[in-house]
Amino acid sequence: MATAPTDYLLHLADSALILGQRNAEWCGHGPVLEEDIALTNISLDLVGQARLLYQHAAAQMAPGTTEDSLAYFRDPGEFRNLTLLELPHHGPLAGTAAADRDYATTITRNFLYGAFMVLLWEALQASRDPQLAAIAAKSLKETRYHLRHARDWLVRLGDGTDESQRRTQAALAHLMPYTQEFWTPGAAEREAVANGTGVDTALLREAWDAMVDDALDEATLARPPAIGHVPGGKQGLHSEHLGFVLAEMQSLARQHPGATW
Repeated sequence: MATAPTDYLLHLADSALILGQRNAEWCGHGPVLEEDIALTNISLDLVGQARLLYQHAAAQMAPGTTEDSLAYFRDPGEFRNLTLLELPHHGPLAGTAAADRDYATTITRNFLYGAFMVLLWEALQASRDPQLAAIAAKSLKETRYHLRHARDWLVRLGDGTDESQRRTQAALAHLMPYTQEFWTPGAAEREAVANGTGVDTALLREAWDAMVDDALDEATLARPPAIGHVPGGKQGLHSEHLGFVLAEMQSLARQHPGATW
């Protein structure tokens, strides 16, 4: 038995929280009611995963550290989430576009990340950290649904109308470079692998490639190259978008510290 490094737990927690926050931005704006509800439920799952991981990390940190202090009272440079997850929903759209949410971007991101996390959670069930292994087992069930939902929509959009195909292909071109960070280990990941609590993600890459290629082939989409992004999210180096996400997410807690509901 061992305990996963705190920064490794924070990396996993921060990634789940930020994507949960991003998907929650569709609440009340879904293209159809069923999808509005689906993305809200996916967001709740991700926030639930983040809570479990934050609780585990907080137990290793200074007295008084809580899941709330980790989520609401850290600055952008202290977050360790993947950069892919903090990007807005409208990457491929022109700045003059009428909408600030592009469903193809959201679905494509959820698919790329979901495929990765299904493999990672599966592997983390064998972690030498028993609490992390239990979190992985619970999260895997949820993430399989997230992946199935995103894959079904990816195929529907890619093999749909000319417009849906164009926008989904544009979303892939925009987001695929950020997946380089999946395979670029940070110091905490290397430490977790060394003590048997984490997973060497390089071992997951072949299976992830196969899942992605299979889905893109069914969706009649071309796989773009994953080049051009310098990974830094795991080290606290983020895009300008994370600050805006956190400003909205943390504002109430920071205005009323110590308040309870």
